[in-house]
Parts: sequence; C-alpha cells; structure tokens
Amino acid sequence: MPSQDQIREALRAVIDPELRDNIVELDMVRSIDVREDGSVAVMVSLTTPGCPIRNHFETGVRDAVAALEGVTRVEVSFDVLNETQKGALQRKLGRPGGLPEGALAQVANVLCVGSGKGGVGKSTLTVNLAAALAAEGKKVGVLDADVWGYSIPRMLGLGGDRPPVNARRKIVPLESNGIKVMSIGFFVQEDSAVVWRGPMLHKALTQFLEDVEWGELDHLLVDLPPGTGDVSMTLSQLLPDAKFLIVTTPQPTAQKVARRAAEMANKVDLEIAGVVENMSGFTTPAGERFQIFGEGGGQALADELDVPLIGKVPLTMPLREQADAGVPLVVTDPDDAAAVAIHQAARGIIAMTPQPLPVLAMSQVGGDLPTAPVPTSGTALPMAG
Repeated sequence: MPSQDQIREALRAVIDPELRDNIVELDMVRSIDVREDGSVAVMVSLTTPGCPIRNHFETGVRDAVAALEGVTRVEVSFDVLNETQKGALQRKLGRPGGLPEGALAQVANVLCVGSGKGGVGKSTLTVNLAAALAAEGKKVGVLDADVWGYSIPRMLGLGGDRPPVNARRKIVPLESNGIKVMSIGFFVQEDSAVVWRGPMLHKALTQFLEDVEWGELDHLLVDLPPGTGDVSMTLSQLLPDAKFLIVTTPQPTAQKVARRAAEMANKVDLEIAGVVENMSGFTTPAGERFQIFGEGGGQALADELDVPLIGKVPLTMPLREQADAGVPLVVTDPDDAAAVAIHQAARGIIAMTPQPLPVLAMSQVGGDLPTAPVPTSGTALPMAG
C-alpha cells in the first residue's frame, strides 16, 4: 500500500487550470485516508461550492491515486476553503482581487427546506416563503431538489416551459413572481416518473448548482425530497455553508420523523436554522379554528433542538387552492391567515441572516479621513471558490 506521502506526491499531477498550479502546492488536499482494504479517501478543498471544474478535480485525483500500486478503490470528496484559508491562498498567489468564482458566488444565503417525510406541505411552504422574501425586496431563487416528487413548476405556473441556455452555455432559470426557478420538471415530460439511482441524482443536482446562471441572489431556497438519503448528502457536500429549515406538522408522529431529518443535518454538518410548524390548525373561511393535527409539535421540536420556531402556519383552503392554481397565496391574498404567518416566517429568516450595515466615515465622528461613506456588509455565507 502507498503511504500518505506517496499519495500526496502523486496528487501533484492534478493541476488547477484556473490557478495554474497543482492541488498539493495550493494546499487544496485537505485529508488522505489510507485503509487496510486498499481503498483511499481523498478530500479536496475548493474555493467555491459552485466550482465549475469540480469534475476535473474528481477525475484527476481518481486517476492519479488509482495508478499507485496496491490501491483498490478511490473515494473523492470535497469541502470549501474557509475565509482564512482563502485569504492565505490569495496572498500566496499574489491575487488580492480574489479567487475564481463559480455559479453560486453571488448567492448570499442558501436555505435547504426539509421535513424527513412527505405530506407536510414542504413544497407549498417553500414556494410561499420565496414569494414572501421577494415581497420584502429580496432577490430569491428556488431549486426543486425533490427529483422524484417535483411540484415547484406547477405551483409557480411554469409547467411545460423549458429554460434557455445563454452564450456562456449556462442554463438560465425560469422566473415567476420575481423568483428564479430550476427543477427537473423543466426537462422531462409533465407527470413523467423519474427513475434514477444515486449517481444520476448527484450529477443532476451538481449541474443544477454549477451550470445554472443563478446570478445575484439574497436567498436560494432548496426544496428537499422526503427522507435522509442521497439528495440530502449530495447537497451537504455541494453546499457546506447552507442552513437547514425543518418543516413539521404539530402531531407527534411528524415531529419524530422531522427529528430524524435534524439528526441527518447534524451528521453532515448542516446548521439548523429553525423550525416551521405547518398545518398548525385549520382555519375555516368563517374564521373558526380546529386543531386537526394536534398542537405543540413544532415548539417541542424547536425546544429539543435549541433553535427558534420561526413560524406556525395554519392550513387554509386558499393555501391549497393557490398551490394548484400556480400563484403563491402570499401574492394573491396577503391577508389570509396562512399568508400572514408565512410573511412573519420570512421576516424571521431575514432577521437571522447577515444584513448590510451602514458605517459612518471617520470624518463624521471627528476623524481626518475623507467624508465619503464607507460601504460594508455583514458576514455572508461564503459562496465563492
């Protein structure tokens, strides 16, 4: 079996074509794990989760290590350089202007919306949260990562449309109500079943993140499928700085399943942003309220996880009707009880994400520097690399 030093030396053959040096010299080889069965696991740090040449690195590392005697299998994984590591690399390369940026470089915050189980209204909530954030003046995108149960296109009235490709050979998201949208539903015949195994899912999601012209976004909402399998693990790998919003209904059964989703998020190092309790009672057109699914489950889960309960969204008839009609309820009837609760949840999401902060010039507080204001901002999620 080769030693770690021999493997590291072999990896000098893998060149970053943008930075024009090998990944060892660039300190992009984060870890090497040599196992007794002959398998080798290599983790490479990228400068951005949306790195357009990720496949180049994966193929190069796999070929370089597999050529060594005694290696039976090569596993390649990725993480992202933190701000300190990026700064050190910039200084080393003499590039104060920054490093190459990928497709998600202009996306400030990524929020994965998941539940662990189906039937809790997660997609309806995702669409309406996106519309509510847009109504607050935010630039918003939605990625429909529920490859098997894609429903976002219909909920936003985009069924039957196909995204164009621009001159840079990037897929341009479709737009609805000011929201940029990408879904597998745009590329298959409507209502067709998608029968894919894990590697195909990984490839599709990678393309949706790396080959889509998302542009500048304040928030990218990712609608996760039910469960804690391939899609969630792929996204955690591609988006290590994303946060996880858990959706549950009030009943204990749903809460327990949502708890498993939280456990998955912890295992793959996704920060849990908070909990939204959906179907938090049924409100009739006359204003009567019935606790059909019980009560307290969302708060209990939030308390258990020590995260905020961001919202309690009642089930109203217009919420379901507008999902079928293809226009979010928060757009058509912002005074509906469910729409009001979703708007409040959106404001909660905004409140916990970094916001630009105005800073006075030194001369305005007695200093001698020029009087022009100095723009600055809070610490956004590092989406460059």
